[in-house]
Amino acid sequence: MSLPVLIDCDTGIDDAIALTYLAARSEAEIVGVVSSGGNVDVHAVHRNNRVLTELLGLEVPVCRGAESPLVAEPMTAGDTHGPTGLGHAQLPEPTRPADPREGAQLWVDAVREHPGELGGLVLGPHTNLALALELEPALPRLLKRLHIMGGAINHRGNTGPTSEWNIAVDPEAAQRVLAAFSDAPRRPVLGSLEATETVQFGPDTLSRVEDLARRSGHPVARILVGALRWYFAFHEADGFGWMAHVHDPLVAAHAVTGDFAGTRPLAVDVELVGTLTRGQTVGDELSRWGRAPNVDVLTEVRAPALIEHLLASLEHGLDRPTGA
Repeated sequence: MSLPVLIDCDTGIDDAIALTYLAARSEAEIVGVVSSGGNVDVHAVHRNNRVLTELLGLEVPVCRGAESPLVAEPMTAGDTHGPTGLGHAQLPEPTRPADPREGAQLWVDAVREHPGELGGLVLGPHTNLALALELEPALPRLLKRLHIMGGAINHRGNTGPTSEWNIAVDPEAAQRVLAAFSDAPRRPVLGSLEATETVQFGPDTLSRVEDLARRSGHPVARILVGALRWYFAFHEADGFGWMAHVHDPLVAAHAVTGDFAGTRPLAVDVELVGTLTRGQTVGDELSRWGRAPNVDVLTEVRAPALIEHLLASLEHGLDRPTGA
C-alpha cells in the first residue's frame, strides 16, 4: 500500500532529484507539490515544479507558495543551484494551467482529504507549512508524519557558521512548525546536515546519471545531468572537490521506506535573535530545558546503500522514453 505524500520544496537541484525519486517509487503516491521560495525565488521554483511534474507524468496540483518569509527578507542561492535553480539545465515552458490555490491552502486541503494518512515532506523553508497551521491548527494531528530536511545539530552550518539553509531562510516559520508539532501523535523526523552531508555523489555517480540520460533520452534525466554538473562545479569551487552533497533524497527515501538511517529523539528549537547564530537549530543534548523530545533526528546513515537505491530508482523510473 502506497503512502500519500505532499512535497513542499524549493527546487533546487537536490529537490529535483528527490521529486524524481518519489515519482519512481511505488511506495509513494504524490498528491501535490508546494513551491516554496528558497534556493531561487518562488516563481522560478514554481516553474521548475510545474515542468518536472509534467515531464514525470504526475497529474497533481502544484501550488505556488508565499512570496517571502514570515519576517525576514527573501534569500536565494543562485551560486549553489544556478539562476533558475537547476544549474545548466534548460527547461521547456509548462503547458498545464496553474493551480490557483496558495501553497498553504494545498497543505490544508491535502491533509483534510487524507486525514491520518498523509506524509508531509518539507524539503525547503517552512513558510507555507507555518501559514497552513494558521488556517488549520489541527494539522499536526491530521498528518500521519512530517519529514523535514533542515538544521544542523552539533555540526557546522552551510549558510551561517551554525545555520543550515532551509532553516536560515525563514527561522520564524521553522520555530513555529517545531512548536506546533510538539504534541503531534508522532514526532517529526529531522534530517539535518550531520546526516544529509554523508550522502555524497562522486564522479561515478554522475557518470551513471549521464549514462541514463544517453540511454533513455528522458527529458528529466537530461535535466538532472545539467543540474548535477553545475552542482559538482559549485562544490569544487567551494573546496570540496568534484562531488556534491545531495541532501533531500535521504529524507524522501526515509519517509517512504523507513530505511537507510536510524533515529534518536531530541528536543530541538530554533535561535531567532542571536547576532551570530540566528537560524541555528539548537539540540538540548543534556535535557537542560526540561522539555520532552520534539523530533527524531536521523543518524547512522547508510549512505552507500542509499545512493545505490536512489540510482536504481532513477534508472527504473527514467530508463524509458517519455510516454512509454
